[in-house]
Order: sequence, then structure tokens, then C-alpha cells
Amino acid sequence: MPIYEYECSKCGNTIEVIQKFSDKPLEKHDECGGTLTKLISASGFQFKGSGWYVTDYGRKSGEDRTESKDGKKDGKESSTG
Repeated sequence: MPIYEYECSKCGNTIEVIQKFSDKPLEKHDECGGTLTKLISASGFQFKGSGWYVTDYGRKSGEDRTESKDGKKDGKESSTG
């Protein structure tokens, strides 16, 4: 269930309420009796499962993508010279 944020017009307090999508929005603040206004807030999400860039194409653990001062990867020089 989503968490909704409301702001009271009388006291200015912000409250968070867990409600179903089908529940009616709150209209009255229980503490002071002021009118509540529903706020729009950023939502959080998680990437789970396969098919996401961060899980399938991101850097794999153990890979080192740093370059040395001479521009070669991993700081190792070729011994074919």
C-alpha cells in the first residue's frame, strides 16, 4: 500500500498515512481540526530481477576500469615489445 503525505493548512504539520488506492483522501487533521491537502512526493523504487541495465549491463564485480598514468588499462605493460 502506498504512503501518502498530507499538510495541514492550520498548523502546517506534515503527516504520512498508509492508505489503499481505493480509500478516500483525508480531509481533516485529527490533532487541530485543520484542512489537509495531499502532497505530491517522490517515490522510491528498486530494480529487481533481470532485464534492467543495473543488473545485466552494469559493471560486474571484480572488474577494474581504472587506467594508469601511461594510459594503459590495469597498469600492466605488454611484454611483446
